[in-house]
Amino acid sequence: MLHRTAMLLSALLFAAAGAAHAQGAPPVEPPIRDLEPLVVSGVQPGPGLWKVHRGGHTLWVLGTVSPLPRRMDWESREVEQVIAQSQEVIEPPGLRIDTDLGFFGTLALAPKAFGARKNPDGQTLQQVVPPDMYARWRVLKEKYIGRDQGVESYRPILAAMELYQEAIEDVGLRQGGVVWPVVEKLAKRHKVPRTDPMVTVMIEDPKVALNEFRSSRLADLDCFAKTLQRLESDLGTMRDRANAWAVGDLEALKALPYTDQNEACLRAAAQSGVLRKRTGDIEEQVAARWLGAAEAALAKNATTFAVLPMRELTRADGFLARLKAKGYVVEEPVPVP
Repeated sequence: MLHRTAMLLSALLFAAAGAAHAQGAPPVEPPIRDLEPLVVSGVQPGPGLWKVHRGGHTLWVLGTVSPLPRRMDWESREVEQVIAQSQEVIEPPGLRIDTDLGFFGTLALAPKAFGARKNPDGQTLQQVVPPDMYARWRVLKEKYIGRDQGVESYRPILAAMELYQEAIEDVGLRQGGVVWPVVEKLAKRHKVPRTDPMVTVMIEDPKVALNEFRSSRLADLDCFAKTLQRLESDLGTMRDRANAWAVGDLEALKALPYTDQNEACLRAAAQSGVLRKRTGDIEEQVAARWLGAAEAALAKNATTFAVLPMRELTRADGFLARLKAKGYVVEEPVPVP
């Protein structure tokens, strides 16, 4: 699944800012690297599969975590065996934002989108966050980003995301690019059709929406503060969690504390008036679309395979909990001895 905060912000910026940044990004000084990347590498099996079933129909679900070890190659014989006998593979849930502008129309919006990354009225981070919080930001920024001053003009939520990305790379972790490419390749190899449960939202007035966003403020200080807290205290746990996933240690995954700034960042993005009035309750739309695809597959297929974030498998109100409440039997993987 796409990082939910990132996908909402992509909605606000229409992904054009990324294109602008890639074309003309300022040089960045090398960050200070004083934390050894003690993460696993090589080929790893990952965790076992959750089993959801009723009436002879089974949905096998692989739980994923992020970030994962950067130098790890994931290879699971169990996943390949399940996909080979499946009639359907359900892709991760998420949100897709589209406009009717086409490539060149979207490209023309890139300068506006890039400007929307910045605080309104030309303010800097130092001017919009409390002094004690800014002091903590400066320490982490120097450590993981370096001397680049461009990020100092970013909105707190976007500065936090930039800092987080640089920090996890610095300790040998990465977001994305580990699990789904392998699943996609296996589905193609065994000629299993894939179902895309993504919610597509058309933004009919992207120019107006961008202008609104550029002049609006987000309630994103909680997101900023929780990101700083996580990077100050949780990087070691993130590495342990990534290692536990890689070697398939479900008990360790459950035992590790899970501090996550994403909920605060997601809330800041989702509650943006610019986005909410154009899309409604995005989170519930995404959940309903995936659950609908899962129930349809369970009704027609003997075997189905799906991928979900681990939190949706273990949380009390997650996707599997919702299926269980509807009468499906949910079984956790058998722990590795």
